[in-house]
Amino acid sequence: MKMPESTNLLLSALPPRVLRRLLLRREPVRLEPPDALVEQGQNIRHVYFPIDSAVSLLTSPSAGSAALEVALVGNEGMIGAWLVLGVDEAPLRALVQGGGLAWRIEAKKFRREIAANRNVRDIFHRYLYVQHVQVAQSAACTRFHVVESRLARSLLMSRDRANSREFHVTQHFLAHALGVRRAGVTRAATSLRRRKLIRYARGDIEITDERGLEEAACGCYATDKETYAGVM
Repeated sequence: MKMPESTNLLLSALPPRVLRRLLLRREPVRLEPPDALVEQGQNIRHVYFPIDSAVSLLTSPSAGSAALEVALVGNEGMIGAWLVLGVDEAPLRALVQGGGLAWRIEAKKFRREIAANRNVRDIFHRYLYVQHVQVAQSAACTRFHVVESRLARSLLMSRDRANSREFHVTQHFLAHALGVRRAGVTRAATSLRRRKLIRYARGDIEITDERGLEEAACGCYATDKETYAGVM
């Protein structure tokens, strides 16, 4: 599988020498929805750095209950950053939303590389802060914002991680992202389509008016981007 050396922004922020060592320990993988990279409460065996894939972080109030998306990870971040805090157990389920490529590194090798370098740990700590803000913002967004503006935010986040105005996302995943039933997703998507902001058919999304969709999204989308730019 031929892949670029690194098109993951978090990896690219590392010092070149550390990046080279990590890349020597990585393996290329293709992520396919709806594969689970790690289950909530499960030990973390690998970390993943998406390149053109997207992974939903989901939480459930209890075993067997419905899950809610609290964060979306793409080429700006990683899955398994909790290891930096010395925690081996995943607090969230990581479910592939958008298929694509990623680098995978064994958890033990990743921890060895970051253990001896405080500056590298600081980079991952800053990323964890950004992810914490996104989780908190998602909680507030679910509680206070209308479904249509939240859908616009979710589609823009998927666009950013796919690096494309066209991508595939199912109603099942959108229902997780928004914390609503599929009928609510259908109504919100129909409204955005009538406003000529998107085309939507059988999970295939095309954003036809990016600026209009950004105006339709709640302020949480801008907050997420500003936080990442300011902290990372």
